[in-house]
Amino acid sequence: MKKTYGLLGKNISYSFSASYFGERFEKEQIDASYQNFDLQNIEELNDVLKANPLNGLNVTIPYKQAIFPFLKRLDPIAETIGAVNVVKFEKDGSLTGYNSDFYGFKNSLLPLLEKTTPKKALLLGTGGASKAVAYALESLGIAYTFVSRNKKEGKYTYEELNQNIIEDNLLIINCTPLGTFPNVAACPDIPYEFITSKHVLYDLIYNPAETTFLKKGAEKEAIISNGLQMLILQAEKSYEIWNS
Repeated sequence: MKKTYGLLGKNISYSFSASYFGERFEKEQIDASYQNFDLQNIEELNDVLKANPLNGLNVTIPYKQAIFPFLKRLDPIAETIGAVNVVKFEKDGSLTGYNSDFYGFKNSLLPLLEKTTPKKALLLGTGGASKAVAYALESLGIAYTFVSRNKKEGKYTYEELNQNIIEDNLLIINCTPLGTFPNVAACPDIPYEFITSKHVLYDLIYNPAETTFLKKGAEKEAIISNGLQMLILQAEKSYEIWNS
């Protein structure tokens, strides 16, 4: 029986997930399909669920936390992170939330850490994706501080970032959508002049392949990486969860 999977998000025409899974299903002759569910409001999910017999969903911006009321249970890791990017449809019709973002991020970051060993990181953005990144960094023993547009206890604002902070945090991760196609000129407002060859700049964005954030890092000879490998690894973990 053909299985149906999909991506839940808002304004997600840029996403590679549908083409990635489509190519994989065709190549491996798997009887399954994958489609985008581009919703302007999370409440529209009720209609999607009624109209589509689904076997699994990926969840992206801005619904990684808004999906919670639709779930009957949470995997312990997703509960700890506080964000869901994988939904498994159980045999009784109930939904279980998981997080494979942390797995994808951690395992795509590890090869970069063979070249350098940052002890501290800056997380640009405070959304669902950043929570998974924070969880992964904790498991690697890397201290981190969130950077937010608004002043909050224990977090930096972009205006507060200075030479000392940048030099003290050799891993900088863009967890915001700034720079995503088609707005490719945008980038987080940090003092790039203090980036060095000792830094690692990681962008969760994968379209375009080299964001302005990464270009500015490359100009300073920093180690750079986009989020494509993270996407592939979390997608594979998603498929494993759906079919476990």
